[in-house]
Amino acid sequence: MPNSSRSRQRRPKTGALLALAAVLLPAGALSAAVPAQAAQTQAQTQPQSQEPRAGAPRVTAAVLPLDGSRQRPAVYGDDTAYDTASIIKVDILAAALLRAQDAGRTLTAQERAYAEPMIRQSDNASANALWRQIGEAPGLDAANRRLGLTETRGGSGPRWGLTRTTASDQIRLLRAVFAPESGGTTSDGTAGSRTTGSGALNAASRAYIRTLMNGIADDQDWGVSAAGSPAGAALKNGWLQRSTSGLWDVNSVGRITVDGRPCLVAVLSDGNASMSEGVSLVERTARAAVSSTAAH
Repeated sequence: MPNSSRSRQRRPKTGALLALAAVLLPAGALSAAVPAQAAQTQAQTQPQSQEPRAGAPRVTAAVLPLDGSRQRPAVYGDDTAYDTASIIKVDILAAALLRAQDAGRTLTAQERAYAEPMIRQSDNASANALWRQIGEAPGLDAANRRLGLTETRGGSGPRWGLTRTTASDQIRLLRAVFAPESGGTTSDGTAGSRTTGSGALNAASRAYIRTLMNGIADDQDWGVSAAGSPAGAALKNGWLQRSTSGLWDVNSVGRITVDGRPCLVAVLSDGNASMSEGVSLVERTARAAVSSTAAH
């Protein structure tokens, strides 16, 4: 099983370069092309309204260095809602951990048996089980109020992958997991506490999520990790082909290291013609957003 101490070797997923879609970044941001990447085609095809239209894909990035230099993330593109696809699995796990904390216990052996493949291999059956256990969307939304998320709404019924979120809300979630436990402020500038925002998850719960995100399967090592050091990235990706349009949602969130500094990054996209084009767009956007944030 992978662990946080290993150095990742980025596995090439395709041999061809894809045409690069436009990236919504401020003037002067990096726009270098990167090789196309593909990933395991574990698409979760589900019907939904608000499907993206054919044409240029949409993308938004948010970046927050964890060195204390800023409290609000830098956001590139319109910070509007996207479908989460499998990045919601981090939020599902956080909600399950909060329920366990409330009961004065750690996760059971069965809960861990769901959590670990859900994060490391992006296993959907495990996500289904934990989604039901946390109470589906109402349970997720209640947990998110404690975690400081304000713009995330759970998908209806069993459709956890159709939860809607924003890039800045994903930074709030990442901060609840990865920010130093200093009793400071949440990513939107509000005061943290032991029960809300960056203090809602206890130290053991935070460490557990970090361990799983540090140990994802090699074939899913793509996305925001392209913008930082190849070693030690903590990551969760999501991908979903829309049943009506055939277009792809491709998302990536995590903590990376850039020039020795920890940094939280979330990139959300939809309307991609293929998964590999979506991965290329996400990686290009992550590189540009991280570079632009470091320059300011």
